[in-house]
Amino acid sequence: MDIKNIFIISGPSGAGEDSIINELKKRMNVRTIVTTTTRDMRSGESEGKPYYFVSIKKFKNLIKEDGFVEWAQQYNGQYYGVTKQEFADIVAEGKIGLWKIEYKGVQTAKKKFPHIIAILIMAESLDVLEKRIRNRSKVTEEYVQERMKYTKEWLKHTDVYDYHVINRQNKLFEAVEEVENIIKKHIENNEKPC
Repeated sequence: MDIKNIFIISGPSGAGEDSIINELKKRMNVRTIVTTTTRDMRSGESEGKPYYFVSIKKFKNLIKEDGFVEWAQQYNGQYYGVTKQEFADIVAEGKIGLWKIEYKGVQTAKKKFPHIIAILIMAESLDVLEKRIRNRSKVTEEYVQERMKYTKEWLKHTDVYDYHVINRQNKLFEAVEEVENIIKKHIENNEKPC
């Protein structure tokens, strides 16, 4: 499977990976890799935004047919995964694929694709990260604490990433430029991580 134009963008809640991805879409020929899920579509969502929605039966059939690059069943019983077809479509379109996954997904991806480039996006401190989470609309204290606990666990696994990019407060474009340069370097040189 051709993965040289696939890059992992990953970071805990509040790190700004979505903002960076959105800016990269304006600057480069990129497309986000869309995950397939069995969970119900929510208000404001549509097919492909932010997921492809399928039945559990169809998802399990894709598993049997070896149709996934990776998949997992989450704590809520729902299935999530990226299809091989999604990767093939990005390659066929001649685009750069941005794969947004959390650290457990990065660990799995690195086992399957040791040369895939994984970029960790992080705020300059846990305090800044927490403030960003709190600034979201309608978050509970329980949600904030849950996100921060998960972030602290996440930070124990930063060694799985090839690059660490700090998205400093009010300096989004510096982080975007850094990620863009990493991607360009690997596209142009087709380098493997050190």
